[in-house]
Amino acid sequence: MLTQAGFQIGDSDLLHDHIMTRNSHDRKARPFAEPIALIAPIVEASHGMAPCFSTRTLTFLRALKRHNNREWFRAKRAEYETHVRTPMIEVIERLARDLPSFAPDLAATPKDSLFRIYRDTRFSGDKRPLKTHVAASFTSRRLPRRAGAGLYFHIDPNTDREVWIGGGTYAPEPHELTRIREHLASHHIAFRALVESTAFRKTLGGLEGERLTRVPRGFAADHPAAEYLKFKQLYAGRSYDVDFARHPRFYATLLNVFRLVAPLVAFLNAPLVGAREESVRDPLMPVLGRARSPKPGLRHGSGRPERQSRGEVESRRN
Repeated sequence: MLTQAGFQIGDSDLLHDHIMTRNSHDRKARPFAEPIALIAPIVEASHGMAPCFSTRTLTFLRALKRHNNREWFRAKRAEYETHVRTPMIEVIERLARDLPSFAPDLAATPKDSLFRIYRDTRFSGDKRPLKTHVAASFTSRRLPRRAGAGLYFHIDPNTDREVWIGGGTYAPEPHELTRIREHLASHHIAFRALVESTAFRKTLGGLEGERLTRVPRGFAADHPAAEYLKFKQLYAGRSYDVDFARHPRFYATLLNVFRLVAPLVAFLNAPLVGAREESVRDPLMPVLGRARSPKPGLRHGSGRPERQSRGEVESRRN
């Protein structure tokens, strides 16, 4: 949703593959979590120091890569449910309790957040039926399902051997990107305060995403936020060695990174939510062309989009 993301997140494969490619070219996955002292408040042990995932989670996903066919998966379905899907649902349900304290607009439910294990191969040359990573996204309850920006994480022991945690919008539709850019241009001081803060830069490394070589049409070349207006994707996150999924501080770190990225997600969603609510108040607006309600995100190719193979747009999904 990311939105693939989430970010804007539709299919987790696309986002997942994109992130994998980025990591292999731009930087190595970071080993385990360094102390995230700049994020406040730091999540205490009460949020759970027991590992959310186990060695058998990673072992199953690695075996799935070697046996990527429906027959093998059906025979091993009980193992998938016990060691992969159940711990993912537990994380999602814990986030449903914790997100309201800092991201009340974001929904966390197993049905909407967890990306399906089956790949959508209808338009892909790669006909392997199953994803070999697991991912989840958390998008706005005030937008269509998996539209807009969102939070996202995946666990992938097979490609770049990483856990990736972050959020933003990976593949917004043209009208959504226009609204985001207009919002950014009008509120560039607030935006800079988010993405240029010491905590944001030190923990996440700064804003990421593909960008244009020139400022898009409709905006002054010397606009104070010219460099940010060039972005076609806007997301931020952090990668860890895949074994960090078994670390006692996995969930606390997940929550802390989400807490840091959530203001960026809220900023990106603000113009989309506003446009949608305006179109609901005045049903003629989309007809008259003064507003178009946001379409579901990236279908996907959206949010950190689940790798649809970065590719395929993964992390989600359906």
